[in-house]
Amino acid sequence: MADGNQQQRDRGTPQGAVVRPLFANLFLHYTFDRWMIMHCPHIPFEMYADDGVAHCRSGKQAEMLRDVLDRRFADCGLGLHPLKTRIIYCKDDDRRAEHVSTDFDFLGYTFRPRRSKNRYDKAFINFSPGGINKVVKAIQQEVRGWKLHLLSDKTLEGLGRMFNAIIRGWIVYFAAFYKSG
Repeated sequence: MADGNQQQRDRGTPQGAVVRPLFANLFLHYTFDRWMIMHCPHIPFEMYADDGVAHCRSGKQAEMLRDVLDRRFADCGLGLHPLKTRIIYCKDDDRRAEHVSTDFDFLGYTFRPRRSKNRYDKAFINFSPGGINKVVKAIQQEVRGWKLHLLSDKTLEGLGRMFNAIIRGWIVYFAAFYKSG
């Protein structure tokens, strides 16, 4: 029986249930992944849990895909998140048009236009990933929490044993494309 603040549930899985991510992944696999492969094989996409990115060749194709996916999800009893389902223009030196949205977050990275240098040290703008500011700040806070200035009695090898696995994990993940902060 539900108390005064909760609604009686007759379907779905409760928030925080252990099986919830498993069911969500299975449901989205058939609702989205397999459907995209069958109906839009020319549009590459990535999915992780309930987050996804589809790579369209034009704004017109992106609008068509958003409309078709909106109907597909509705047919399956789901809806696209109105704030997270956006068409992003991958602005760079080759794509210079103006657009409302030119950045997005996915798996700990913010993808946006960034100033870069080529191998000849020439500057250009490309659409590329970098660590999400919130994630970078969390890493900085964790390092501050180590209070390294109070560990002057430790050897370099001792500090390495204490922190190497954590730092290596960050480097492997966030330097997958290039050094980013």
